[in-house]
Amino acid sequence: MKFFLDTADLGDINWAAQAGLIDGITTNPSLLAKVAGNRDPRDVLQEICAIVDGPVSAEVVALEADAMVAEGEELARLADNIVVKIPMLGDGLIATRRLVEQDHRVNVTLCFNSMQCLLAAKAGATYVSPFIGRLDDISHEGMEVIRETRIIFDNYGFETEILTASIRHPRHVVEAALVGSDVATFPTAVLKRLLTH
Repeated sequence: MKFFLDTADLGDINWAAQAGLIDGITTNPSLLAKVAGNRDPRDVLQEICAIVDGPVSAEVVALEADAMVAEGEELARLADNIVVKIPMLGDGLIATRRLVEQDHRVNVTLCFNSMQCLLAAKAGATYVSPFIGRLDDISHEGMEVIRETRIIFDNYGFETEILTASIRHPRHVVEAALVGSDVATFPTAVLKRLLTH
């Protein structure tokens, strides 16, 4: 299973990359804003892409298909390893299809059930990101979404990778690995707890 770090903190990314512990990065506008300060968040993204060889997810803020596509194209131009992060919405799936047709990689985020993951895969997503911690927070079994999605993708030969997100603790990482998630993304605090778990 691949490990992605869910952060924009350049110090944490440098440490984890030098240790060979991560295969990629997931970010969002809030994480980038925290680190960027007065700088352009796109400059921070480019720095992250220079540190990490693997995929770096960069999220659009638009909610309408044309605007998401335009923003996604702009993000993808920043570096070869950018993956455009699109929210799981009707317009998001239209934007996903259009970006994939232009040979951009897409991470469909904010998935909360296996059918949303299937729809994103059908639209051509490179990754789907089920948010298991947020489901656990409202008394649903978040890991069940990963289990169901793994079975569905295997049944029909989808190449879309399952990127388990909203991980809260080391046990989530273990469970994601046991049920066959392709990737787990988590904050630095969880990575450090994995070292001593």
